[in-house]
Amino acid sequence: MTYYISCIDLVSGPGKMIEELHHIQIAMPKGREGDARKFYCGVLGFSEVEKPKALRGRGGVWFQCQNVRFHLGVEEPFVPALKAHPGFRVDSLENTVAHLKAAGVDVRTDIDLPDIKRIYISDPFGNRIELLEVVAL
Repeated sequence: MTYYISCIDLVSGPGKMIEELHHIQIAMPKGREGDARKFYCGVLGFSEVEKPKALRGRGGVWFQCQNVRFHLGVEEPFVPALKAHPGFRVDSLENTVAHLKAAGVDVRTDIDLPDIKRIYISDPFGNRIELLEVVAL
């Protein structure tokens, strides 16, 4: 069973703190922005977003797809996220799996949830990514 708690449930009235998720950030190794672009734009279909000038010297790269903003930031020493992960909803998991396999991406299955079919992949740096399809009950 999935439980959802609205921000309104936590803090009501005009003083509520959280309005929406603005972006997610995960780590990447220094100097691998080209690999990030190939994977996140070329395979997953994100568009690159220009980083603010003041942040460009830090390395990393920013992406967006629909309302999802996704940042990769350089972290040294780099350690891939093997458990923590973003979960991106897709329209058709079957089509997504076919696309990923054609691109040479290793696809790992997991136990489906009552209303979600899901798979896991890793980006070029070993970070875990979940791709999921919400299905009608």
